[in-house]
Amino acid sequence: MDSQEDLTAASREALLGIVAAQQTVNAELRATVGELQSLIGQLQQRIAYLEARLGGKGSGGPPGNKPANVQAPAAKKPRKPRPRGFARQRMVPTRRVEHALDNCPDCGTRLLGGWVQRRREVIEIPILPVTVTEHVYLARQCPLCHRRRVPQAALGGVVVGRQRLGVNLVSLIVTLREEGRLPVRTIQWYLATCHQLALSVGAIVGLLHQTARQAKPAVEAIKQAVQASPAVCADETGWRQNGHNGYAWTFSTPTQRFFLRRGRNKAVVDEVLGEGFGGVVVSDFYAAYDHYPGLHQRCWPHLLRDIHSLRMVYPDAAALAGWAKAVRDLYIEAKGFHSHDARRRRQAQKGFERRLLRLALPFADDPLAVQARLCRRIRRYAKELFVFVGEPGVPADNNQAERSLRHLVTCRKISGGTRSDAGTDTKMVLASVFGTWRAQGLNPFLQCRTLLTSPPL
Repeated sequence: MDSQEDLTAASREALLGIVAAQQTVNAELRATVGELQSLIGQLQQRIAYLEARLGGKGSGGPPGNKPANVQAPAAKKPRKPRPRGFARQRMVPTRRVEHALDNCPDCGTRLLGGWVQRRREVIEIPILPVTVTEHVYLARQCPLCHRRRVPQAALGGVVVGRQRLGVNLVSLIVTLREEGRLPVRTIQWYLATCHQLALSVGAIVGLLHQTARQAKPAVEAIKQAVQASPAVCADETGWRQNGHNGYAWTFSTPTQRFFLRRGRNKAVVDEVLGEGFGGVVVSDFYAAYDHYPGLHQRCWPHLLRDIHSLRMVYPDAAALAGWAKAVRDLYIEAKGFHSHDARRRRQAQKGFERRLLRLALPFADDPLAVQARLCRRIRRYAKELFVFVGEPGVPADNNQAERSLRHLVTCRKISGGTRSDAGTDTKMVLASVFGTWRAQGLNPFLQCRTLLTSPPL
């Protein structure tokens, strides 16, 4: 009897041990489920953030569609009266037409004298056919030495080389193509409609190639001016050639624009700037610029836009809103800092870097902080965000390069890119010279004409 009671007690102890072990496993499983549910919530928030970046929050359609306005725009205030009018001023007339009655419309009596009652200005452009000039070279014989004499074909300021098309016509075609961004067939239609000139597509393309060949020394001078600049803004955008992806790069200064098409790697930066460049590179956060050993200024608007996008995904996150405001306020304070003392500027730059790191470091390695990725970016590039404080001539943004790329982006939307190496080279050369003239506020047509009439270097 005692042995049976001992066996029953042992079984009861064993069962209690098994129950305790199962309870421990159950508790561990519950903790794991809680962690997984928390992770799922974070991933759902991240998916919502990425979807908002791809398609726009609440767009309800493919990427690029803007959300419908839910609120009617506020009524505009009446415009403040200006101190003077800004209507078009009268131009100097090139022709005058007088209108007067010869006889009285009531009694038929002949009218005498007259004075100006009113004037009306009409601005018009003439629709004229092209002018075709035949240059005839006469041979004459010298009566003394009996040699035949023929004048030299001195038409350097009239045509380029041995072609038939004049400098004005070539300059107009190239300007319409590059500055006006017109397709070749549209230029062909314009010449036929307004000037009764029929040119083939191949002839127009050949003129573009010829102008680009003559402009290459000017492009090399632009490249050298960029290399000598104390600060260069760089950026890149997609450019397809014959269906293959590539990138159009721009290296810009306030007065120079240099373009080329290459791959998207760091070798392009070295190719353009060269080993002797010692200025500041202003760029976005793309890694191809990271290897540059000199001073580097990263684009603040890129960072602030990413912060703003994150705020749109988490509109109710009070901690994120406070952090975003602190970062933006620090940038505004740095933009407002001015000093003629170089030492004071360097100290201020270091101080702004330390304050920004204090804002970023607490969240950089926090897996639950939605701004962790941006904080890690700030931690990595903190020394390249306030160079503009220590170097007054350096901009805090990369807008200069982005604006210079807009022209190429518009051309890409129209044509889709280029189809050959020669076409790409021509496009980048013309984009460089016309972009430089545009940056300098020069008339592109007149500058193109000067380029074509100048002797080769």
